[in-house]
Amino acid sequence: MSIARNRFVTRASGGTRPPGPWHARRMRLKEEAARERLEWVPVVHLATADETGCPHVVVATFAVDGERVYTAVDAKPKRTRDLKRLHNIRENPRVAVLADHYEDDWTRIWWVRGDATATIIEDPDGMALPIALLQERYDQYRDDPPAGPVIAMTVERWTGWAYA
Repeated sequence: MSIARNRFVTRASGGTRPPGPWHARRMRLKEEAARERLEWVPVVHLATADETGCPHVVVATFAVDGERVYTAVDAKPKRTRDLKRLHNIRENPRVAVLADHYEDDWTRIWWVRGDATATIIEDPDGMALPIALLQERYDQYRDDPPAGPVIAMTVERWTGWAYA
């Protein structure tokens, strides 16, 4: 229950927030709308965690195929190809992908998250479709396709929020 005091709204949690029309217009996105928004952003943030729950977040290129989201280890410069995200997925396959859009005009902001279980694909036959999808999506991969491995994420829950 909220009680208006001065120009701020006091929440049951004890915190305050300024009043404003953007608070009144919050909108949870339906799963289909959340997935559609994710499909057109250029990159996602991939969150993994090790066996102790220590989080690790990286920016990743990706492709979506139904409830599957794919990303691959590519040729961009890295210290090693034995990446932390791969270790984490082997220890703890629970991952999340996050996409967002921010502008100073808060009527246009939104975010989308897919909570998923990830597997690592290393065989060439299993990597063929995901790499083809990545090549279709990114011009840079057409001449220099990712060598892999591929991370395949099966999204079990889509959530999101938009101003309107």
